[in-house]
Amino acid sequence: MKTTHLRNIILLVVVGLFISSCAVQRSPITGNKRAYGYSWEKELKIGEQSDKQIQQQYGVYGDEKISHYVNDIGQELLSVSHMRRENTSEKYRQTEFTFRVLNSPITNAFALPGGYVYVTRGMLAHLENEAQLAVVLGHEIGHVAARHSSQRALEQQVGQIALIGGAVAGQELLDVPAKNILGLGSQAAQFLFLSYSRDDERESDQLGVEYAAMKNYEAANGAGFFSALKRISAQSGQSIPDWQSSHPDPAERANTIPDLAREWREKGYKQNIENTDEFMNTIDGMIYGNNPRNGFSDDNMFYHPDLAFQFSVPSNWKVQNQPSQVAVFNEQQDAVTVMKIDDKSSTPKASVSNVINQEEFRMQSQNEVRHNGLNGFEATATAMTKDSTQYKFYLYAVSYNSDIYQFTSYSVADKFSNYSRYFRQTSNSFAELNDQQILDIKPTRLEVRKTDRSAPFSSFLPSNFPMDITAEDVAILNQVQLDETIEAGSWIKIPRQ
Repeated sequence: MKTTHLRNIILLVVVGLFISSCAVQRSPITGNKRAYGYSWEKELKIGEQSDKQIQQQYGVYGDEKISHYVNDIGQELLSVSHMRRENTSEKYRQTEFTFRVLNSPITNAFALPGGYVYVTRGMLAHLENEAQLAVVLGHEIGHVAARHSSQRALEQQVGQIALIGGAVAGQELLDVPAKNILGLGSQAAQFLFLSYSRDDERESDQLGVEYAAMKNYEAANGAGFFSALKRISAQSGQSIPDWQSSHPDPAERANTIPDLAREWREKGYKQNIENTDEFMNTIDGMIYGNNPRNGFSDDNMFYHPDLAFQFSVPSNWKVQNQPSQVAVFNEQQDAVTVMKIDDKSSTPKASVSNVINQEEFRMQSQNEVRHNGLNGFEATATAMTKDSTQYKFYLYAVSYNSDIYQFTSYSVADKFSNYSRYFRQTSNSFAELNDQQILDIKPTRLEVRKTDRSAPFSSFLPSNFPMDITAEDVAILNQVQLDETIEAGSWIKIPRQ
């Protein structure tokens, strides 16, 4: 059989599989039929499964007052969205939505297929009133209603067809490792990091303003938040902050949102609700920035006050602290140590053995050890990826306070000797935390109050701030300039520890 004929047959099979895997359904927004990467029923299952991963990875902020507040506003906006309109298909109208506040200091909001909407406490801290929150939540509801993730998944599948076709023609397909030890599960990662197009973002901006305006919120207030995002990005040295990576420029949105709001006002929607008092009273006392109770690094040490442990960090290595794990990695990012609690093993030896007993691993050495008065177990092993890259691992597990703490350290095999001492230093330094000052450390919280006089914003600031917070950070937090005059009776947010 000729190569060209074989290639055409394979491409026809792939295209056939693609057509059978995509779904042609009516859009909740337009009511017209269009192709999606997944059926709505599949999106519901993906959302439910991914939501569990998101909660585990980032943690849910445990303040019921704030959680109920965000959920109540989200449900109100949902009631006027395309997901609840009379001419919308019943399968959409019956879909329940979940609104969660994540325990993250990052200014972020996102949505997953099937009705899962998230805002971080970092996002809430940078808002000024309920109207701004309504625009943000409406924007995320818009992504779900427009099924933007499924649209992008469809385009990704089209791209895969072209890729497979190229491989049949003789081009090489790189077989990269399927698992990222610092990442989420495959489904959550696929949708969380699947970039929307700028047109998707503009459509969601329009929908966010529409839903907020229909509930009579002062939707034009959303412009103030996008102006703050512009300042956050400038301060961080990024052109666009995380939430905005694929979005239109914040300055553009600060200009267009008032125009969108004006269009809805001309349609008869009053838009006179800001609810600043209720919003400020709700976030008063909310944790701001990184919560040191959940772990922090200082002077080449990582401390976890709540769990009362510590371990050393190599100089100039970075720390990524997440609810489910702590990762320590070098500047080149070719050496990493990941620490987590192993809730599936009862002993340090079992914890290490469960790793090296996997098919990909080849054990080289193993020993019972004791460091800092704690019983542990260590091993070295190698593993080969599908692209024939060999990695070498140093595994260490230790028993402490009825938990098993597992350290997985690795690099490519030919660089392992350069990093071995750092891997052992980090893992073997795990010990009980006894410093009472660190054990008693408190998180920074927002103190929300009204000003008692008219004066420049800077005059309301304390002489120093906790952590690495600057006066400019606090000005951005309040969506004002440092030299801007604040009228008496205005709300301000001040981080205090």
